[in-house]
Amino acid sequence: MNKHISSRRLFLKAAACTAGVAIVPAHVLGGIGKTPPSEQLTKALIGTGGMGRGHIKGINPTSRLLAICDTDTAHIAEAKKTAPADVKVYGDFRELLDLKEVDIVHIATPPHWHALMSIAAANAGKDIWCEKPMTRTIGEGIKVMEAVQRNGRIFRLNTWFRFEGGMYGMGVPCKPVKKAVANRLLGWPIRAVIGAHQGFDWKLNMWKGQWNLKPQTPPENLNYDMWLGPAPYKPYHVHRVHQSFRGYWDYDGGGLGDMGQHYIDPTQYILEKDETSPVEIVVDTPPQHPDAVVPWTRITLKYADGCEIVLDGDNSMVDAPYLQGSKGKIMQNLKSDIPNLAEIVSTLPDPEPMVTDFIQAVKTRRKFALNERNGFRSCTIVNLSLAAVRLGRTLKFDPVKLQFVDDDEANRLIFQPMRAPWHL
Repeated sequence: MNKHISSRRLFLKAAACTAGVAIVPAHVLGGIGKTPPSEQLTKALIGTGGMGRGHIKGINPTSRLLAICDTDTAHIAEAKKTAPADVKVYGDFRELLDLKEVDIVHIATPPHWHALMSIAAANAGKDIWCEKPMTRTIGEGIKVMEAVQRNGRIFRLNTWFRFEGGMYGMGVPCKPVKKAVANRLLGWPIRAVIGAHQGFDWKLNMWKGQWNLKPQTPPENLNYDMWLGPAPYKPYHVHRVHQSFRGYWDYDGGGLGDMGQHYIDPTQYILEKDETSPVEIVVDTPPQHPDAVVPWTRITLKYADGCEIVLDGDNSMVDAPYLQGSKGKIMQNLKSDIPNLAEIVSTLPDPEPMVTDFIQAVKTRRKFALNERNGFRSCTIVNLSLAAVRLGRTLKFDPVKLQFVDDDEANRLIFQPMRAPWHL
């Protein structure tokens, strides 16, 4: 083992044994540094497209941006308009990760890159702020968890509804809903329906792939081979890259891959499922194209204890409550058939506190509220759903072994091959 890495782990172990107020200086974990804990942390950004440019100033704005990276020089040019004048520019993320002075790496690339970049960043001693979905496959998520924990890194996923703001379409924050369920005011088990009444249809059917694409010549500003990275080689077409890449299985999973974790993660938290996964996935979908995502109708995810999450893909369940148990239900704006639910909830104890300030998590080395473990589980719901949609049939899943039950075809979707030389 590298002597410096070993010393760093000993330091982390010792820090963890002290009182919870210990502050870890910036750069201690990535190399020899002199920055005291009161000074500004630094960040670097991989992926400067539309989503990525939001990370320059709007996301983690208190950290100083040192470097940006993209395979498209046109994206870089746009990013430099709002980035600091002295920002360093790279076309290969591995060179960016060599910068010892970088504390935090933001990953805002297409999802087929999330796992490899998160793992590489963790191995380089960086903390990580990753866009959703966390990973494109379940196997990639397993490897990200392992790398983050092996290297003692702080990881956060860029969705926030379990701890901040109002849940999409619900008109209320997650906390009062969580309190109602935790105190079994609705009874148990719970059925959750995520659909148009929450705005789930916003992008659900927006990202459709196309087939019979005629090969085109990549523009000079785009390193298409690097953009593809671990994805199978397919001839370039403008519809395969940038905004519309989400319509192709190689890079994402349509609208569910794009936005699903925003809706599913708080629901998972409310249903107390952060440490497990559904055991059965039932789908209603037309046949899927092997390359292009086709809109689906419904996905029902069943847990061992009887809880269910239903994803409504065709807006046919607009009148269904968000949550329903044997004793009552919750609609938008905390409307319920339980009299005075809002007043009752206000008297109940709050959920267990979470670290919701990422900079605090980095400095104290305490897990962020949405981290590599619970983020993996909510992303697994997305990837279980997409696996069942791709195969067009019901799947059984073992949430402990993290494998499909007696289904070799489905299990091949857990660890999908990567194009050489990329590998997990």
